[in-house]
Amino acid sequence: MIDLLAGVRWQLARTDAGSIVDPGDLPADLDWIDAVVPGTVASALDDALPEVNPDDHDWWFVAEVSTAGHLGACVRFDGIATRAQIWIDGVHRRTVTSMFVPETIDLTGCGPTVRIAVHIESIAARLKSRRPRGRWRSSLIASQGLRHERTTMLGRAPVYGPLPVPVGLWRPVTMTATPEIRRRELSTVMNGTDGIVVLRAELESPGVARILISDNMSEIHAVDLGSVERIDSVLTLPDVELWWPHTHGLPRTYRVDLELDGTVHPMGVVGFRTVELDRTAGGAQLVVNGREVFCRGGTWTPLDPVRLWSPEADLRNALEQLRSAGLNMVRVVGTLVYEQPEFWSLCAELGIMVWQDLMFGTIDPPTDEDFTASVTRELDALADTVAANPSLMVLSGGSETQQQPTMLGLTADGQHMSLLENLVPEFLADRLPTVAFVTSSPSSVEGELHTHVGDGIAHYFGVGGYLRPLSDIRTAGVRFAAECLAFAVPPERASVERFFGSAAVAGHHPDWKAAVPRDRGSSWDFEDVRDHYVRTIFGVDPHSIRRDDVELYLDYGRAATVEAFTEAFGHWRRASSGCGGALVLSLRDTVPGAGWGIIDTAGVPKAPFYALARASSSVALLLSDNGLDGYAVELVNDGPPLSGTLRVVLHAARGSQEFEQAVSIEANASLELTVDSVVGTFTDANHAYRFGRRTYSAITVLFLDGSGIEVTRTTALVGTQSRQNTVGLTAEVVETDSATWELTLCSEWAAQYVCVDIDGFEASDSWFHLAPNEPRTVTLAGNGASAPRGHVRALNSVERASVAPKS
Repeated sequence: MIDLLAGVRWQLARTDAGSIVDPGDLPADLDWIDAVVPGTVASALDDALPEVNPDDHDWWFVAEVSTAGHLGACVRFDGIATRAQIWIDGVHRRTVTSMFVPETIDLTGCGPTVRIAVHIESIAARLKSRRPRGRWRSSLIASQGLRHERTTMLGRAPVYGPLPVPVGLWRPVTMTATPEIRRRELSTVMNGTDGIVVLRAELESPGVARILISDNMSEIHAVDLGSVERIDSVLTLPDVELWWPHTHGLPRTYRVDLELDGTVHPMGVVGFRTVELDRTAGGAQLVVNGREVFCRGGTWTPLDPVRLWSPEADLRNALEQLRSAGLNMVRVVGTLVYEQPEFWSLCAELGIMVWQDLMFGTIDPPTDEDFTASVTRELDALADTVAANPSLMVLSGGSETQQQPTMLGLTADGQHMSLLENLVPEFLADRLPTVAFVTSSPSSVEGELHTHVGDGIAHYFGVGGYLRPLSDIRTAGVRFAAECLAFAVPPERASVERFFGSAAVAGHHPDWKAAVPRDRGSSWDFEDVRDHYVRTIFGVDPHSIRRDDVELYLDYGRAATVEAFTEAFGHWRRASSGCGGALVLSLRDTVPGAGWGIIDTAGVPKAPFYALARASSSVALLLSDNGLDGYAVELVNDGPPLSGTLRVVLHAARGSQEFEQAVSIEANASLELTVDSVVGTFTDANHAYRFGRRTYSAITVLFLDGSGIEVTRTTALVGTQSRQNTVGLTAEVVETDSATWELTLCSEWAAQYVCVDIDGFEASDSWFHLAPNEPRTVTLAGNGASAPRGHVRALNSVERASVAPKS
């Protein structure tokens, strides 16, 4: 279907709040600028943005479009932020009260051209009016009146960094000839081994219809409906292939089309799976297709938090990056925005599960009829996008909607929310019956307070914001962390130089500090949190190091976050932990700098990204120091059954010793062994008994498949590592094919947190320990650079190893 608005010029102008309400009264000398739609005022103003707070003014988006001879047309606004009036050819056609609800306007008998004017009203002016107060105050935002507005907290909550307020046509605006299909609903459900497709549609006029279902190769099901004006069909696919998260199988999808009078109309892509969130015994275990799934990933932030829209290619690159790291779930947080349709289709294709919050966070939602009606329309709009999408696993009533009143001391009776307890569950039963529901994130199961991390869904920041020791990870008893591990994570060296010119700004410069997350009103920020863990893990003073060597200061900070991530996911993924999943806060930064993200704004992984990837692989080795019981190793397998060899390598001053044991592991299972059981004798490999000097400096555990090929490995260093002039680090690089190289690293002594630092290339792994005289090969993928040149460094070594291709 042709979009008549494609390529049309949109213009934007600012007026004083409330000064002009009719487009016919706009002055002739008003300053107009070009605007990109979808987009926001901030993305249009660009360099002028620091001088303007978009919430303080009224804004006008105007476009004139040819109807190309069509006597009837339909214009659809997928999202306008936030309070707005829509005018068509000088006639008021619609009032917009929510940025999350699309608006469709029929233009019957339109002329050869149509002038569209969207007047977006100042929220700041609206917030000056007196409205009912909530039962509690949100700690996230200053303007408590925002509880009445269906808009995002992005740009209004300082915790997300110095971002502009989203105002404007933030989702696509399209104009087409009056469509043949007025409304459509597509959903799926499982019945035993059969897949059921339900298609409902209203047609503009009667037509001969045919439903087609196909896979990537060919048509597999077709149903002739004859001449109809309304479609309400239920189709059965016998013994359907299931959709799986990519870590556990193939994400199988099918395409549904409606052929109407010979013209094929895409209805959507569907998949079939069953979902259960097992909440027994205070837990939160996701069960997909009858199989328990450990969820690992993080909270999702818009790739472009200013424009709030991204090309599909950018979304694909970002999601494929997560997939390649073994991550299988993202959470769309209730203080941000719903994602665009392309995000959902890509998650289904790539096998990435989605936890979707409703857009509520920390506020007391109003209960008046207008607000409830707006939320109901919002829910319907969400269901229209995701109802048949197999990637949607969990829907939550928002972010910290129950935790906030709990932390402020309200009793359970004082924080009932009809929206979460009645409206949303009824909606799910009707429109999304195959999706698991939790009232809020976090939320308890067995009557505990919503702040208790060992019951139900937790936001775990014991390690992180609350400065608990790393041992708290084992004692807290987290069952599912929908958020966790918040640190101000420094970008890698090249990114710091790209964003700030040099590392000299780190830790004190206003430009650097602007990107460091801080809770509203707090006297500390998350860089203080990171410095605390540098001090407690490595026994050094980060502030003294920063005065002398700011690069080393940042490396200690990066290594501290890797240590925390390794400890956390190395425990949570163990079968004995009782934890069903953990999502980090967050996957990607919103502004350049040391944000919560494990990926920076340019898409470059930061240090803890690699630690999370190592622990998230479908086949992973988890090595744990159990004190006097020595090391325990757990082989985790999300895929089909495996057989092979577990090899333990103990590295001593006089060389290494190898020990092997044949192992077999079932599908979706884990196998735990002690290192001593593999060796066959007492080793004190972790130097827990402290009988004299350390016997071993490092331990490596590998799993080899039946052909002797390495599948995965993990290395731990024994005891405290002192910084020295050199550990004998070497690096050799060879080209394997165009733009791909292999880098082989070796170290004479144990190398702590080895960082691969090569401009223009992304390493398959970095920030890992390297055992003595044990070569490690990583892959370098280039982005146009002719050959890799850079260095490899270790935290415990002053000397670095240069990387350059041989002549």
